[in-house]
Amino acid sequence: MGGAEDILKTIRDILVNPTPELDGRRLVSFVQSYLSRRDEFLQMHRRFGSPQYILDQETLQKRARQFAETFRRYLPKTKFFFAVKSNNSPAVAERLLLCGYGLDVSSGVELEQALRLKAGEIVFSGPGKTDQELAMAASNAGRVTVLIDSFAELDRLEATASSAKATIRAGVRLTTDEKGLWRKFGIPLSQLAAFLSRAAVCQRVNLCGLQFHTSWNLTPDRHISFISRLGKVLAELDAEARSMISFIDMGGGFWPEQGEWLQYSGTKEGELSRLAGDTSPRPLRHYCFPATPLDEFARRIGEAAHEHLFSLQEFETCFEPGRWVCHEALHFLLEVQDKKADDLVITDAGTNLVGWERFETDYFPVINLSRPGLVERPAYILGALCTPHDVWGYAYFGEGIEPGDVLLIPAQGAYTFSLRQNFIKPLPPVTILPANQVE
Repeated sequence: MGGAEDILKTIRDILVNPTPELDGRRLVSFVQSYLSRRDEFLQMHRRFGSPQYILDQETLQKRARQFAETFRRYLPKTKFFFAVKSNNSPAVAERLLLCGYGLDVSSGVELEQALRLKAGEIVFSGPGKTDQELAMAASNAGRVTVLIDSFAELDRLEATASSAKATIRAGVRLTTDEKGLWRKFGIPLSQLAAFLSRAAVCQRVNLCGLQFHTSWNLTPDRHISFISRLGKVLAELDAEARSMISFIDMGGGFWPEQGEWLQYSGTKEGELSRLAGDTSPRPLRHYCFPATPLDEFARRIGEAAHEHLFSLQEFETCFEPGRWVCHEALHFLLEVQDKKADDLVITDAGTNLVGWERFETDYFPVINLSRPGLVERPAYILGALCTPHDVWGYAYFGEGIEPGDVLLIPAQGAYTFSLRQNFIKPLPPVTILPANQVE
């Protein structure tokens, strides 16, 4: 009965502590901020048609500088590397290089792109790097720092660098969770001393840093918890081993201040309703898990670093922001192709632009630029793919909706473009604001 009792307790907890609803005034203000730029978006539609990705370079640059300036208030000796996996458009990386960022890559494909873009500093992370990928890193040792994922990878990198007659800078990734699927990444903290000992005898690998990463962070709590754990392990190292370490890369995973916006089906209550046989979408009910403001993230992480790490010795710090920097900088522009009922329209683009069924669970407003309005109206806004999971949303902001109307889905810069796929429909071009050009 213990299992059943646990399940019932979980259900009670969900019902007693419901997911917080998204503030309607905040949502209307968000929509209004994009309607104020309506003419700009419609001009892009007239010039480049539909569908299209719109990359707003000014917003991208503003967010990148805000992130760096905020963290440097609390951690002055800090470098920033954009996580290419969050948005692999070359135009995004090019703009961020101009902002003084390096690039964080997780594969040979991403490394090739970073090298083509002439990135001056590249960190190469990720498990299961191939011999070919390590060789590419070794042959560009002046620009690449390899974040080693295992003891075996350390040995292979030493052999590869030796063959290339190169000395390569490296760090080691530390797993933040020794249980479950996150065991995939890095080595446990308990093995750090042994790893440093093995690295100390390497002739071609200059191991001088540590990296850790926690994901989907609405608060800084997991960063702070791991920094505390790491400080205890570093304090137990002998001075010679600790002196090997000159940088600590604290990863990324910071959630934008907008918070996580959800459809009803994306909440725990929605999951319970689905299990009970109710799959209705609740089109005008939206939910939000709030995110910690960036300044509080930076302040609390900085305080933890000073307390647990810098009290031992000085380190350079690094961060690998992705979502926080690019989230607001890319938008989808679509056109209504067919109206099958007052509450059912088909657009000229499918969720192959996104690469997954995002909008069945995540919420973002669909804004009708052709018939603007600040009232949200229920309607299934569906794509042109031959699958019922091709959903943009269950409502739109506007004064009606008709074939030919231009729709904007804003703030889609992170983990959409990189996941897009050639499924049924072709991929649209990337158009660039404010230059009004196509990538």
